[in-house]
This record gives sequence, structure tokens and C-alpha cells, in this order.
Amino acid sequence: MAILLLNLRHVPEDEADEVRALLEAQGIEYYETQPGPFGISAGGIWLVHSEQEERARMRLHEYQQTRLQRVHVERETARREGRLPGTWSQLRDNPLQALAAVLGILLVLAVTLLPFLLLGE
Repeated sequence: MAILLLNLRHVPEDEADEVRALLEAQGIEYYETQPGPFGISAGGIWLVHSEQEERARMRLHEYQQTRLQRVHVERETARREGRLPGTWSQLRDNPLQALAAVLGILLVLAVTLLPFLLLGE
């Protein structure tokens, strides 16, 4: 029976590539399912043989710990060097997205408060 090793929802492509390379280097057979067309299913990396699950999970855990440390170091270095984008740079880079978010918040507030304002009259 196939076993889901890694759900690919919110997994960066470079991480998925590194996991594939890790499995191939360890001689662990796997296959991959692609995400659904409407975003309902995310796709995943599945093990072919259930007897390889323990070894695969152990290697994946080791890889994820190493990646976590590496990413933390890279983020801290970027923060110290001023390369980490902040809120204002995000707003400046995506003004339409920021405007849409503000309008959405105002719409939700209006719909939420409207019954109370009308009852007060």
C-alpha cells in the first residue's frame, strides 16, 4: 500500500526537488501525484514500498532539521544586511493587493456593523 510521505501544499519547489534527490540518493522508490486543477488536492510524494517508510521518514526528518537551520541562518543574514522585505516595501511593491485587502476589511466591517447601526435608529 502506498504511503504519503510529503504533502506538497505550501512546499517550495526547491524543497520538493531536494526531497526527491534525497529519496533517489537513498534508493527509496517513490512516485508523485500532481495538484488538482482547482486547488482542492495539493499533490504529494508517496512511497511505493511500506517497508521503506521508517527509513524515509528518518531521512526526511534529518533533512528538514538541516533545512530549518540553514533557512534561519539565511533569514537572519538577510535581516542584518537589510535585504529582508518589510511591510512598507510589500505595500509599495503590491499596491493593488494592499488596496484590495483594505477594501475587503472595510466591506466586512460594514456588513458586520450595519445591523447594529440600523437597530439604533
